[in-house]
Amino acid sequence: MAKFIVNFQREKCIGCGACAAICPANWQMKDDGKANPIEVELEEAGCSKQAEENCPANCIQVIKTE
Repeated sequence: MAKFIVNFQREKCIGCGACAAICPANWQMKDDGKANPIEVELEEAGCSKQAEENCPANCIQVIKTE
């Protein structure tokens, strides 16, 4: 079972690319210019936590499930 869940509010994304630059292992930019998480269920928060902390739109939450 995943220990962390990525809650991403795509409608709030401004397409700045900070998350993809900070965490290319789990974030990518889509053709519409908005970000998208590769995985939403994670064993470790890893760089997705830094992506959350640096998102200017505050549309990323990395939530601990355990």
